[in-house]
Amino acid sequence: MKLEWTQDKILELSGHYWASFALHTGVELDVFTLLDEEGLTEEEVSLELKISKRGTKALLRALCALGFIKKEGEIYFDTKESVEFLSKNSPEYLGFMIKHHHYLSKYWASLPKSVKTGKPVKRSNLMKSMENELEAFLMGMFNNASIIATKVAQILPISNCKTLLDLGGGPGTYAIHFALKYPDLNCKVYDLKQTQPFCEKVVAKYGLQTRVKFVPFNFLKGKIEEKFDCVWMSHILHGEGEKDAEKVVKLAAKSLNKGGLIFIHEFILNDDGISPLFPTLFSLNMLVGTKKGKAYTFSELKTFLQNSKIEEIEMMDFEGPSESRIIFGRKKR
Repeated sequence: MKLEWTQDKILELSGHYWASFALHTGVELDVFTLLDEEGLTEEEVSLELKISKRGTKALLRALCALGFIKKEGEIYFDTKESVEFLSKNSPEYLGFMIKHHHYLSKYWASLPKSVKTGKPVKRSNLMKSMENELEAFLMGMFNNASIIATKVAQILPISNCKTLLDLGGGPGTYAIHFALKYPDLNCKVYDLKQTQPFCEKVVAKYGLQTRVKFVPFNFLKGKIEEKFDCVWMSHILHGEGEKDAEKVVKLAAKSLNKGGLIFIHEFILNDDGISPLFPTLFSLNMLVGTKKGKAYTFSELKTFLQNSKIEEIEMMDFEGPSESRIIFGRKKR
C-alpha cells in the first residue's frame, strides 16, 4: 500500500517522537503504577514521585491529551488500557520494552552517521551494556514474546516432539509456553550467561524448573553436543551478518535429530527488499546497533536452511506484532 504524504502528515511524522518521549517518561517515572489504584492531584503526584510541580503538570496534561490517563476535576486516573499495559502491577506490563525503545533513541539520533559510515554508533554487544539497559532489553523481549507465545505454541506442529532447543532464547518465554502447552516436552534455553538470572527467575515463576533448563552458551563460538527433536530461533539472526547468520542456522540444524523440525521467527522482508515497512526500519535499527546485522528476506533464510540440509521449507500462515513471520523446515531423514 502506497503511503500518501501531505505536508501535515510529513510534519506529524517528523515530530512524533514528542508523543513517544512523553510515554517513555511516564513509564520511567512510574506514573501509571502510581495511578492504577486511586486518583491523585498534580501536587500529590509531584510529592509521591519527588519531581517538580511544573514538570508534573506538563507531563500529566500531555499524557491525558494522549489518552493514557484521564482527569476528573483536579484528579488524574489511569485509563483501563494504562492499568492493563503500563502499570507494573499488571502481568501484561509493557514497560520494559518501552524503556528499551527509550534507550535506543540516543543511538537512533546518530543514524545519519551510521548511514554515512556503515558502522554502528553503539557497542554491538548489548550484554555488556549497563545493567538497567540489559534488564530493559531482556525483559522487553519477554514483554514482546508474551504477547504471541501462547498463540505460537498453539500453531507449531511439535506435538510429537519430546525435546526442544530454544537457541538464543533470552528469558525463555517461548520455551515456557511450549512446555505449558505440551506436558511431555523438555526444553533447553541456550543463551549468554548474563541472561541466566533473568531466565531462571521467569521459569521459576511458572514452576517449570524441571522441564525448562538454561545452558550458558555463545552461538557464534560454542558447539552443541545434545540432540533435539526441534529447534526454535526467535529474533536472533537479524543481529548477525549473512556469514554468521548462516553459521547459526547450520549450528541449529546440526543439533537436530534426523527428521527434526527447525523454526525461524524474524522480521522477514519480502524478496523485493522494500516491504513490509517494519522490517525495513528494523534494518536501520540494526545499522545503528550492530556491525553487520539486518532484516533478511525469505529467500535468504530459505538458502541458509537449504545449505544446512533442511528441506520442506515453508512460511507459516502467521503474522505477529511488527509484521514478524515464521519459517520452518525439516532435517533430512
